[in-house]
Amino acid sequence: ASLLIIISTLAYAQQAEVKWKNVKVLFYTKNGKGYVHENIESSVKGIQKLGQEKGFTVVTSDDPSIFTSENLKQFTFLLFSNTNNDVFDTNEQRLAFRQYIEAGGGFVGLHSALGTERNWTWFKMLLGGSFAWHPKFQPLTLKVIDASHASAKNLPSNWKKEDELYFLKEMYPGINVILAHDLTSVKEDEEKAKAAAGFFNRYYPAAWYQHYDGGTVWITTLGHDKKDYEDPTYLNHILQGMQFVASHAMKKDFSKAYAKEIEEPIK
Repeated sequence: ASLLIIISTLAYAQQAEVKWKNVKVLFYTKNGKGYVHENIESSVKGIQKLGQEKGFTVVTSDDPSIFTSENLKQFTFLLFSNTNNDVFDTNEQRLAFRQYIEAGGGFVGLHSALGTERNWTWFKMLLGGSFAWHPKFQPLTLKVIDASHASAKNLPSNWKKEDELYFLKEMYPGINVILAHDLTSVKEDEEKAKAAAGFFNRYYPAAWYQHYDGGTVWITTLGHDKKDYEDPTYLNHILQGMQFVASHAMKKDFSKAYAKEIEEPIK
């Protein structure tokens, strides 16, 4: 048993190891028609600062024409920060995104990324679900569900922060929950929140990962407040998610990109 523990610990350490100077991130902030978060500029500055500190490259864009198969090859992973509604102009752009994931690419989604591309089933499955509703911004308690995961390192086991609790619809069963909201901490819109929780009881997913259609995905529903992107605990939460995705997405094989249509069934 001791040997197995040592082996699994080594595998865990290797999984999280990333040479940041080799990492290039597409930081995408496009919003379609509808609500646009005021935190986007703050999120750009926060991740750019992390890039300067760690040595990775950040390319910021809100232009969907950046999504071509050839162009996406340069990026270690794609980060959608507070995107919302339709963020692509064409199905060719959507297909380039999907093929990038199928080739082994990575995806990180922050906060309202959960409300992105609400009419594209494959994308909603990649996210793990689609935004349905949130109670008022308020103090919340979050519980680490999977302390062994690379992106949970140094997070408070019971993390208290002000944020929005995102309830989802069309949830995808492939997700692995890392961090959950403690629903007993919800005081504003409490009764409506209990109804929205559905078959969940005390805890509701707040951050998760999955290996999906060839790629690696990490999502956090947190990050509504502009101040979050200057908060060391939240930035560490994002950085560790980025590190986890990057550790899986450094090498891609575009011969594995099989889809010819954006809603083609997953192999």
